[in-house]
Amino acid sequence: MGMTATEKILARASRRDRVRPGDIVFPKPDLVIVHDGLVVSSKAELDGVGIDRVFDTDRIYFVTDHDVVYTSPRAVERGTQIRKIVKEWGIKHFFDVGQGGHGHIFPIQSGVVTPGTFYFDNDRHCTNAGGIGAVGFRVGTEIATVLATGTVWTKVPPTIRLTLKGKVKPGVFGRDVGFRIVQDLARRGIDLDYRVLELAGDLEQFDLGERIALCSSPTEMRAIGVFIPPSERILAEAKARAKRPFEPVFSDADAEYELDLTLDVSEIEPQVVLTGGVERGVDIAAKAGTSINHAFIGSCASGMYEDLVAAAKILRGRRVAPGVRLFVVPGSELNTKRMQTDGLMQVFVEAGAMVMPAGCGICSSGKMGPVHSGEVSISTAADNVVGRFGAKDAELFLASPATVAASAVTGVVTDPRDFQVFRSGEAA
Repeated sequence: MGMTATEKILARASRRDRVRPGDIVFPKPDLVIVHDGLVVSSKAELDGVGIDRVFDTDRIYFVTDHDVVYTSPRAVERGTQIRKIVKEWGIKHFFDVGQGGHGHIFPIQSGVVTPGTFYFDNDRHCTNAGGIGAVGFRVGTEIATVLATGTVWTKVPPTIRLTLKGKVKPGVFGRDVGFRIVQDLARRGIDLDYRVLELAGDLEQFDLGERIALCSSPTEMRAIGVFIPPSERILAEAKARAKRPFEPVFSDADAEYELDLTLDVSEIEPQVVLTGGVERGVDIAAKAGTSINHAFIGSCASGMYEDLVAAAKILRGRRVAPGVRLFVVPGSELNTKRMQTDGLMQVFVEAGAMVMPAGCGICSSGKMGPVHSGEVSISTAADNVVGRFGAKDAELFLASPATVAASAVTGVVTDPRDFQVFRSGEAA
């Protein structure tokens, strides 16, 4: 019996010939990513047991992405403490405010995370790694153990394979497909808790930005990982920016899956997810015309450059509707620089959008740009649990970047196909 791609990557990291679901392993990561929220507490934990150094300063990446713009004295203090810790531990890869961006996006864009990579992360959205054919596992507060020892015990998860069949309609984006995937799984009663969702089938139609989007929604359904086998185009892009040689990994033909499912993507319509969870999506026609007050494009789910391009196509030459505030948050400083070079920055500014520093943006619990009681928001956030952006009685819709941009222009939930704007390479 063969192995899935995730099992192969875990086996390689664990120095084993093979692993099976349920095995306990101690994988050695290619890198470790720690976001700003857990640096200080990890240091305090290790200080408490007399550990004054980390296992390898070359493989540790500290990322400031949740509190990029300090909105409280506590955030200012934490930023100061992180900088002191970086010096004390001798961390070589520190991406402070304005230097990296979102920790689930810029490592992929900059060639740090490549196909076949395995890494530990304290945040669950490291599942984005699957978009490029890598594996990132969230370990939460156990990241302190990883910092000290270089590993932590890990249970090999089972994998569910979902084969996508058909070509998506013009004007339907990868984020829409991701929403529909979790709707379908929830309807079937399938539990993704500590499972890997591996996608197969007609995947050539999805570029890297859309593959990252496809990884997002299953994460909110508790998946430990999402894996998408890299195409030749993805591999060529990865090779062009890779910081080190890499070897892509693919599942064996006789790999064993816990479940083997199929989804026809050819009939999917643009989606709007209702407040309360990513699985609560409906076809856009069900909410079209609903007035909005707040719009946000960004987050680890839709902060890739391709997402910004999709939104800019609609916003170009248009203005945000009166009474609507639109926030645009690039996923990386690389995106910000490219926006300036390619003219997207001018498009957003002239449209009346507020372009914010690269990072989590509004998605970080609404610390910046929150909503007021009774308001309606439409965004590309990773999740829309009640109260995520502030007021608990606000409506928090999720949608693709194109749908959010179209809605910001009209002031009501709007189908992006009304603007005759489609995915790259598509025609009406």
